[in-house]
Order: sequence, then C-alpha cells, then structure tokens
Amino acid sequence: MASRQLQVLSALDGAKTQLYHFRAIVVAGMGFFTDAYDLFCISLVTKLLGRIYYADPSSPNPGSLPPNVAAAVNGVALCGTLAGQLFFGWLGDKLGRKSVYGMTLMLMVVCSVASGLSFGHTPASVMATLCFFRFWLGFGIGGDYPLSATIMSEYANKKTRGAFIAAVFAMQGFGILAGGVVTLVLSTVFRNAFPGPAYQVDAAASTVPQADYVWRIILMLGALPAALTYYWRTKMPETARYTALSEIEAEPEKLDEIMARGEDYGLFTSRFAKRHGLHLLGTATAWFLVDVAYYSQNLFQKDIFGSIGWIPKARTMDALEEVFRISLAQTLIALCGTVPGYWFTVFLIDVIGRFWIQLVGFAMMTVFMLGLAVPYHHWTTPGNHVDFVVMYGLTFFFANFGPNATTFIVPAEIFPARLRSTCHGISAAAGKAGAIIGAFGFLYAAQSPDPAHVDAGYKPGIGVQKALYVLAACNLLGFLVTFLVPESKGKSLEEMSGEAHAEEGNGANKVCPSGEQLV
Repeated sequence: MASRQLQVLSALDGAKTQLYHFRAIVVAGMGFFTDAYDLFCISLVTKLLGRIYYADPSSPNPGSLPPNVAAAVNGVALCGTLAGQLFFGWLGDKLGRKSVYGMTLMLMVVCSVASGLSFGHTPASVMATLCFFRFWLGFGIGGDYPLSATIMSEYANKKTRGAFIAAVFAMQGFGILAGGVVTLVLSTVFRNAFPGPAYQVDAAASTVPQADYVWRIILMLGALPAALTYYWRTKMPETARYTALSEIEAEPEKLDEIMARGEDYGLFTSRFAKRHGLHLLGTATAWFLVDVAYYSQNLFQKDIFGSIGWIPKARTMDALEEVFRISLAQTLIALCGTVPGYWFTVFLIDVIGRFWIQLVGFAMMTVFMLGLAVPYHHWTTPGNHVDFVVMYGLTFFFANFGPNATTFIVPAEIFPARLRSTCHGISAAAGKAGAIIGAFGFLYAAQSPDPAHVDAGYKPGIGVQKALYVLAACNLLGFLVTFLVPESKGKSLEEMSGEAHAEEGNGANKVCPSGEQLV
C-alpha cells in the first residue's frame, strides 16, 4: 500500500477511544437488538398461534401448530438470514459498507410491521403470509451480521477492537430480554382486560378473540428500535480502511504494484486457501456447531421447561396465561444467563483473548449439557426444577461468554479487507445453517420415543435427554475446531490478514494523527 494509506491504517490502530466509537456501537448495536428481538420473539407466540388458528374444542389439549407449520414458522427467518448473510456480505465488499448498511435496516423495519399484519381467510393463508414476511425479515437481519461486525472492526483501534465488536453483538442479549419483557407486559394487560377460563374448564372460551392482537403487536414492535436508528445509520461515514482500499484500486499503478507482489487474490484462489483456508474452515465450522446448540436451546426452551414441569400443562391454563408463563421463563433465563454472558465477553475479551474464551466456553457448555442429560430423569421429578433451570441458564452464560460471541468477532478480524465482509458472511451463513438444523431437527428429535406421549401430528423422536446428548457432542466438536482459529488479541487487522508483511516491505513510516479526523 502507498504511504498515505499506511498512515491512515496506523493511525486507526493507535487512535484513542472517542465519542464516535460509542456512537457507532449504539447505532450498529440497535440493529442487533432488533435482530435478536425479531428472531427469538416468535418462540414466545407459537403456542398462542396454535391455540388461535388450529383449535379443536373437542380435543383434551389446546390446539397446536402442525409439525410442518411449526417448523416453517420457527425456521423460515433463519433461512432468510442465511441468504442475507451471503448476499450482503458479498455486496458490502463490492459497494462499500456504508452504501449497503441502510438497506438492511429498512428491510427489517418493513418486514417486522408486515409480519404482524399477516392476513388471510384461513389458518394456512395467515401462516403462509407470516412465513413470507419473516423470510425477508431474516434476509435483512442476515445483512446486519457481516456489515456491523466489519464496520466496527474497521473503526476500532487494536487494543479495544474486541470489546467494541462484542458490545455491538451484546445488544442481542438486550433484544432477547426485551422480547420477553414486552410479551410479559402485553400478556398481563390483555389477561386483566379480557380474562378467560382454563382450557380444561371451557375450551372455546379459554382463547379470547383479543388474543389475536397480542402476537401481532409483539412482532410489529420489533420495527421500533430499528426505525429510531435508521437516520443515524445512513449518516455513518464509510470506514477509513475500506476507503483506503478503494483509493488503491482506483489508481492503476498502485493496483499493478499490489498484483505484482501477489496481494490481490480472490476468495477462490490457491493463495487464499493457503493463507486463510483453515481459518475460514475454523470460523465457519465453530459458528455452525455453536448455533446448532444455541438456537435449539433458545427456540425450544418452552418445550424443555414444559417437559420437566416448570411450565404447567397447557390444558390447565388459558391462552394468555400460557404466553405469560413462557415469556416469564425465557425472561428469567435471559436476565440471569444470557445477558451477563455477553457483557463478561465485552469486559474480558481484550484481556483473556478470543481463543481462550471460545475454548473454555465450548468446554463448559459440554459439561453443563451433560450435567442436564445424564441425570435427566432426576431433573423431571418434583423439587428439582430450580436446579435444572440454573444449570440450563449456565449453558446460556457460557455460550455468550464463549463461542456465541467469539464466532461473531473473529471473522471480522482475521481476513483481508477486500474479502472481510464476504468471509464474515460465509462464516455467519454456516452458523445459520447450524441454527436451521437446530430449529428443524430439535423440533422433531425431542419428541418422546413413546408414541403415547408424542405431540399431535408428530412421530416419535429420540426424546429430550438424547437430544441434549447430541447438543453436548456438538459443543465438544466445537472445542476441537477452535484450534483452527488464530488469536487476534492486540494485533492489527493488517497483521492478522497478512497484509502488514507487504506494508513493511515498502518501508512506510508510521504516523498517528488524530483518529477522529480519519472517520
């Protein structure tokens, strides 16, 4: 690179933490707040959707979504997210981070509102409309992953880069928590205004007509935080690192010099495979494995809590009470396990390092999963539910003070600038492939092996206990894959990507002007 561009990059690495850094964290972080709210709030209302649209008053149990509908409602947004991560990751490297950044947020706003307005004359048409808009909602969410991580990594200095990226990602925890709190408040308000009897007392009256508003409002409120930050996102400047790269590519003589040194290599080249092939395999596989476990736990914790008796049987409650109890359980887990885990990562990642946080996180998730699975029948007996929930919450703590955070951070640091967003998108898409397997697979696998205890419409599965063994095995594999990923703590992006070697060969002088002037 030319001397002027090197001065820019060197200044960014040595720049002091300033107000614009925190502004960037808030603006990018509110996107992730929305992402988590939208992805996980659906698990709070799926039971309600079953009661409203698939009710059979003659049945001894409330209505539930048929297996194919439940799988689609829970998983379609993840399919959209996978596609969005690949597309916007590639587009962010082609058009620039800033020019694409506003698109993803607006797509999320529009589709959040549209999801709540899902229409139709039959249950099938309502679910089809909901799934359509949730796919495109996921598509917008997918774009936020590579763009937010890349922008934050390119804004930050090397000493605090990990904490800044982790802080953006930690807003997911608040999004999950907000989804639970919003559902608690709405279900409480509607229960007080429109009380109903338990299903076993009066099946038809247990789901009041006004309950149809509850799930719609919950989904539409996901648009609010994204809409509030849209203006500020469009005003964020292009990152200095991407601008420096663009200036080089715009000048033929500089580009020829880079190509002569062999630095201008693409994703599908032997040079990339040699330098970063194992790194990409490591980041993608680790993200895949952690998301199999993480999304299985998150999307279906209501079913797990029901199986151990922490949430009462559905027939003993009215529709809105069931929503209240599900949201209360998930809010407690988020408050005690999920959110603290994220912020432990923020405060310690630039002290401990990415490698050790990910390694210990996978190890502890394996231990606690086995702790849940081995004595599973013990946890299902009365009096042991609280201990089960504590251990379950600890798996979330070490997921977020562990691989769920580091798999997001590391791909934004170790790949070259011209491929950074693309490689992050590929790694994130691998993660969402794992999430899809977790969402669809756990739904069926966790069914009881005893046909007498299988939910309506499902076939016997392997049961919750064996499903937990499978998740423990995924975490153990993640522990091993972590050894493919390099430590990036305290190193510049150019050192990690290998671009610094060429810079040193040019003998460029390092200058550290004010970081604020650069961005």
